[in-house]
Amino acid sequence: MGRRGDEKAYRHTSTEEEDFHLQLSPEQVNDMLRAGESSHKILDFNNGVPNSVLRFESNQLAANSPVEDRQGVASCMQTNGLMFGIFDGHGGHACAQAVSERLFYYMAVSLMSHQTLEQMEEAMENMKPLLPILQWLKHPGDSIYKDVTSVHLDHLRVYWQELLDLHMEMGLSIEEALMYSFQRLDSDISLEIQAPLEDEVTKNLSLQVAFSGATACMAHVNGVHLHVANAGDCRAILGVQEDNGVWSCLPLTCDHNAWNEAELSRLKREHPESEDRTLIIDDRLLGVLIPCRAFGDVQLKWSKELQRSVLERGFDTEALNIYQFTPPHYYTPPYLTAKPEVTYHRLRPQDKFLVLASDGLWDMLGNEDVVRLVVGNLSKIGCHKPDLDQRPANLGLMQSLLLQRKASGLRAADQNAATHLIRHAIGSNEYGEMEPERLAAMLTLPEDVARMYRDDITVMVVFFNSDSIDTYYKEG
Repeated sequence: MGRRGDEKAYRHTSTEEEDFHLQLSPEQVNDMLRAGESSHKILDFNNGVPNSVLRFESNQLAANSPVEDRQGVASCMQTNGLMFGIFDGHGGHACAQAVSERLFYYMAVSLMSHQTLEQMEEAMENMKPLLPILQWLKHPGDSIYKDVTSVHLDHLRVYWQELLDLHMEMGLSIEEALMYSFQRLDSDISLEIQAPLEDEVTKNLSLQVAFSGATACMAHVNGVHLHVANAGDCRAILGVQEDNGVWSCLPLTCDHNAWNEAELSRLKREHPESEDRTLIIDDRLLGVLIPCRAFGDVQLKWSKELQRSVLERGFDTEALNIYQFTPPHYYTPPYLTAKPEVTYHRLRPQDKFLVLASDGLWDMLGNEDVVRLVVGNLSKIGCHKPDLDQRPANLGLMQSLLLQRKASGLRAADQNAATHLIRHAIGSNEYGEMEPERLAAMLTLPEDVARMYRDDITVMVVFFNSDSIDTYYKEG
């Protein structure tokens, strides 16, 4: 996410680009595109209840080096909910990594009953093993925080102790849990670097997390209940097929940026009228950041005094690659929040799939394009029958279909929907047509140039089990 400074994602090609373009064979292109893909089938039943999620497929293509996007999928051991998350980092990957590793734990703890929280606290007091909290189905990657996890667990424990003090039998509602989890983790990220830390590694990592940033989009699915929490400009959409076979797109999030009128109004409400003209400069928050909500980024949350006092503790900010800059017109912080917007949707049999992705995808493809591409790919790999107008197929029609399929190279069809979306995001021209030369060129850009043409792209496609969802309604 090229968020600070003047980086932009350009969509033009140039003579320079042709120079980078090594002659890649179609097989090499496929190998590069598919290197990051993964898919996971979900068990049909969850404690005897049919599972509404059938499978999920994901992929990631880096533009930054190292990649700043993160993703995670986990099941909540105490509630049976499934959690999917896309985390788009900026100013480094530290904040996105921390949020991807920690947010689901805050969410799981928020949903625990009073009794479960008591068992957790008792285990800690008696130094016994904790109840399992999460089962990772897709881990955010090797932790760089192995030495710091004790600090993280301490803060998670303080959170569950506060929840215990509320004496709620059943735990928070899912909406409340999402709201609390986002804001509480962001608050902990901020407090961790303000606390006196002895250990050098912990101190440096905590500083990198707090001074970089990450937007986040997270979905929680339990039976027919789908909740999506979003802070920033990752996005979630549903692919819906009506009874008449027609496909449509249902957006579940709004991008939090300067083009969102409601977001502009919120910012103006939260700051004096005298700042109306300086809140957004050149379509960026204070002229610095494209998203108006994010984790970390304490330079847009703390007072100047607090920033100074923390950084004066002898950090080597240059070695840690800390972005130090107080924007002009910085009068009434905080300007940035990690408070998410939460959407609830009751799944219906016609809701076929959910796409979660970082803005690297949405910069290149519109919502409807994404649904069309997923559906087209499903029919190519034989998961979905093409809509043939329901009339008896004649030989001419069948033959033209076969020729169409042959022309589109059925054998080369992506088995992974996320890969198919990334292929089209970087390989399509302005008319939406796939250009193999463009695709190869975009994959062979040198590391230091790639970010000028595209962003990190991370995509997750979650397919729903319509039969299971149907059963929920039939059996009440």
